[in-house]
Amino acid sequence: MPMPTSYNRSYTKAEQKLVERDKEMVPTILVRAMFVLCVSVLIIVAYARLTDRPLEAMPPSEAVVPVVQERTIRIFGQMDGSARVLDVDGTVIANLGPTEGGFVAGIYRVLERERGAVGRHASEPIRLVRFSDGRIGLRDDLTDFRAELFGFGASNEAVFARLLEE
Repeated sequence: MPMPTSYNRSYTKAEQKLVERDKEMVPTILVRAMFVLCVSVLIIVAYARLTDRPLEAMPPSEAVVPVVQERTIRIFGQMDGSARVLDVDGTVIANLGPTEGGFVAGIYRVLERERGAVGRHASEPIRLVRFSDGRIGLRDDLTDFRAELFGFGASNEAVFARLLEE
């Protein structure tokens, strides 16, 4: 039985170049290398899980590195990036405009999500702590939320360092 005409078709030179180009778009060696990489990662992760390797990229716990300074604050953030930070007694610590309070307002939105999941309000107090090794972090006793601020860049960490000092 003869093949349909679409399979017996002969290509023009321009069409042949396009067919060849399409075959070379993703080289076979690259596809094989990606497959080997995926399998290698899977093997490494499986080995780590089966042998109970410790989590090495985690920051030290508070039991290992003591807290040297702590302040309980309340954060109020706006969608325009402005934020207001109050002490527990209601004293204004900082009024940050849209250009300087974006990170603090972002933390407020994270707290809205985390605390909303447990039926609490985002503006309830949160602990701002400095550890003996110099790290600054946020600790939420309501949701067990923890944020190590050094991971967000020096300028964002400096905003919260100023809140500790004021």
